[in-house]
Amino acid sequence: MDIDLAERLFLFAVRVIKFLRLLPNDPEFNNIRYQLSRSSSSSGANYEEAQAAFSRADFLFKIDIALKEMRESNYWLRLTSATLSFERAMEEELLILIQESTELKNILGKIASSTRNNI
Repeated sequence: MDIDLAERLFLFAVRVIKFLRLLPNDPEFNNIRYQLSRSSSSSGANYEEAQAAFSRADFLFKIDIALKEMRESNYWLRLTSATLSFERAMEEELLILIQESTELKNILGKIASSTRNNI
């Protein structure tokens, strides 16, 4: 069974928020926690807003924001991976999140590109 994109974006944000609870409480991770929480949830929220767009231009604007936020999420996840050493289960979850953000970034990019070509 395929999960629709809105649900996939929602589940990605949920997984990220749960993962963030596992990060160390060191001050340098406060910014990562804040930024990643914001960008991962914003991508799905903007995709949801795009579904009620008033025009194709409005739809594209919201999709572009969702893409931008997913790109940012991917960045923060990669930064976390590069700066921390984890126990195996946590590292596997982080790699899954990086892969999912990459796939979601590609899907949103394709939607933006197709929409741009049809305007």
